[in-house]
Amino acid sequence: MPEGDTVHRAAGLLDRSLTGHVLTATDFRVPQLATSDLTGGTVTTTVARGKHLLTRISHEGAELTLHTHLKMEGAWRVLRPGQPWRRPAHQARVVLRTASSVAVGFSLGVVELLPTAQEDTVVGHLGPDLLGPDWDEEEALSRLRADPARPITEALLDQRNLAGIGNMYAAELCFLAGVHPRTPVGEVAALPRLVRRSQQVLALNAERGTQSTTGSLRTGDRMWVYRRDRSPCRRCGTPVAVDMTGPAGRERATYWCPHCQPA
Repeated sequence: MPEGDTVHRAAGLLDRSLTGHVLTATDFRVPQLATSDLTGGTVTTTVARGKHLLTRISHEGAELTLHTHLKMEGAWRVLRPGQPWRRPAHQARVVLRTASSVAVGFSLGVVELLPTAQEDTVVGHLGPDLLGPDWDEEEALSRLRADPARPITEALLDQRNLAGIGNMYAAELCFLAGVHPRTPVGEVAALPRLVRRSQQVLALNAERGTQSTTGSLRTGDRMWVYRRDRSPCRRCGTPVAVDMTGPAGRERATYWCPHCQPA
């Protein structure tokens, strides 16, 4: 699943490419919006809120928001008119055309239109955005500490506590903090440092466009434990462990080093 930094980069791409431009054609390839047409509308901005994308469009006197979410496999691509798409057309869920760009949303998990004034109905539940102007470290800590018995990985993944952390960052941040992923929040002494590092790592990776938690940008060397099950820990050589954790029906693969992150 795309992490918060990936979504913020997608928002930046859409904002640079579409903002201020008139839509010459729109194509919504989801049943609930099949008859919608925003041709003639002007894109006013695209912003990220956690893992949600909000593209605001002024159309025929109405202020509307196209709300999209990448979920597991989604992506936005911006092309020149006439440039071939790099993914199959049947995966396209939204196509926004201007005189100079074609923005295509592929395999989007959420596509909906709503009045801009009602954006809180889809993102109002989110906690402070690690990469947003509303970032508030103390508020994030307060939300995390509200359930001290909850495993730290589950708490970090809950977007109502702080928005932007996915499975990869949850695993990597726990490793960097030396915390076992099942440790209850109330027992994580370094929680403020962990949250502060979360913001720092996502901000750095959003800026450089390459996800790395080790400091290396070489392929295969960018992660400490994520998707490195049974490989030797980069610090101590102990094989990295992996297990499915989380609430029933929403389990995720969790990675950790048994030596560096003892239970």
